[in-house]
Amino acid sequence: MKNILVIIKKQIKDTMKNTAVLIQFIIFPVLTLIMENAIKMDDMPPQFFTKLFSVMAIGMTTTSVAAIISEEKEKNTLRVLMMSNVKPWEYLLGIGIYVWTICMLGAGLMSTCLNKENIPFYLVVMGLGYMLSIVAGACVGIYAKNQMVATSLAMPLMMILSFLPMLALFNENIKKVARFFYTQQLRSILDEMTFDSITREGVIILAVNMIVVITAFFVIFRKKGLE
Repeated sequence: MKNILVIIKKQIKDTMKNTAVLIQFIIFPVLTLIMENAIKMDDMPPQFFTKLFSVMAIGMTTTSVAAIISEEKEKNTLRVLMMSNVKPWEYLLGIGIYVWTICMLGAGLMSTCLNKENIPFYLVVMGLGYMLSIVAGACVGIYAKNQMVATSLAMPLMMILSFLPMLALFNENIKKVARFFYTQQLRSILDEMTFDSITREGVIILAVNMIVVITAFFVIFRKKGLE
């Protein structure tokens, strides 16, 4: 537990110095507050921008995690940590807890645009989405040899997870493809703000996504480790 806390404290300091990663954490909460308060249209669905940017924030988390891990691999920080008796699982858990906590703070900020009775439900859905994206981002970060490779792999993944649900609002063919990804299913759940909206197909798709992401993580970690 001590090593995990050390990793978390280290990441807080590193994030304050890394503008690119810091912006990724705050951009969507800030955009949500601005857009929800600045744009009002009669035919706009309730909390439209909150729901839209929430899903995009979940997808963006993959690049944040990949960037953190790949940067420390490239700078040999990980090697120093491993030599300091920090176990790989402690490092990854520390990174995961840190990113999830920061993201949930952002989600808490975005939830201020919702009705109070919907906030607990919203935070549960966001928490699940962030966990999946953190594991997916860790897969990229562990697999990539350096930051350049991590970025080239994480960006397409982020684009799919973040922007497909948005494009699905305007195109039925895209929606048919997007429904196979967890971000689209979470978007559908957030639209209704109730667990009653979850279909059997949605549960299966979420479960399959979870199995695929977790399996990929263990396969990649077993093959590559924190080299």
